[in-house]
This record gives sequence, C-alpha cells and structure tokens, in this order.
Amino acid sequence: QVQLVQSGGGLVQAGGSLRLSCAASGSIFSINAMAWLRQAPGKQRELVATITTGGSTNYADSVKGRFTISRDNAKNTVYLQMNSLKPEDTAVYYCWVTGFDAGPGRPYDSWGQGTQVTVSS
Repeated sequence: QVQLVQSGGGLVQAGGSLRLSCAASGSIFSINAMAWLRQAPGKQRELVATITTGGSTNYADSVKGRFTISRDNAKNTVYLQMNSLKPEDTAVYYCWVTGFDAGPGRPYDSWGQGTQVTVSS
C-alpha cells in the first residue's frame, strides 16, 4: 500500500506564494505520473498540473505561468510552487500518484489527504 502525506498550504494574501509538498511512502516499486488537483467549494475537482517520470509537465490554463510542478524522484515527492496567487485559487488541494507497488507489481493510484489553500483579496 502506498500512502501520501501532504504539507504546506494555508492562508496568504493575493499576489503571495505558497509551496505544497506531497511525499509518497510504503510499498513502492515505481512512481509514474504525479499530479495536483483542487476542489473549490461547490465546484468539481479539477486537474491543476501533472508531471511524468521524465519530467514533462502540463498545467491548467488558469494556472499557467504562475504555478510550477516538480518532483524529486529520490525522495518520492512532488511539489507545487504557487506564485501570484489569486482569490480564485482558494480550494482544497490534493496530490495524486500512480505507479506499481513492490509486492506483486500491482498498479496503484493514491490520493493525499488534502490541504486547504485560502487566498484573501
């Protein structure tokens, strides 16, 4: 079983920055895609950014140029650097990881516990 633990987040004024981290642990053989998603009150969960094993990234149009996703494969950790934050970025942010576990090599996907990001105007 693979567990994800998130850290970071909190309250920041518009224009400020925050960094989220998500560390994977447990029975890991490999980690493939890693991603950040968010869910604002009353809205559906949306994909914010993804990063592949090779480091290729994709971003939602709403965060392009402001957010940066990165990963440290040695630490099994994915990061989300959020700059120039706007009130509309307020949401609960979740990390999501896929790969194969170290047991019989079964595929898995795991979610972080979620962390609140609140941007005040």
